[in-house]
Amino acid sequence: MDENQQFLLDLAKAKMPFGKFKNQYLIDLPEHYLVWFKNQGFPKGKLGLQMASVYELKLNGLEDIIKKLQ
Repeated sequence: MDENQQFLLDLAKAKMPFGKFKNQYLIDLPEHYLVWFKNQGFPKGKLGLQMASVYELKLNGLEDIIKKLQ
């Protein structure tokens, strides 16, 4: 399995670790919440990268890719 495949599998299992949507899958976060983070700045590290990826997937209507992996 290559790095991209592993990233997508990890993304499918990733949950929000804090805040109003704590323990919710990142792919299920509301779009307005992700837009807010996009404007304010995503968190540093892996979580930020995953949230930015979810934002891009939702923006392009591709969240089903992740949902199928769940």
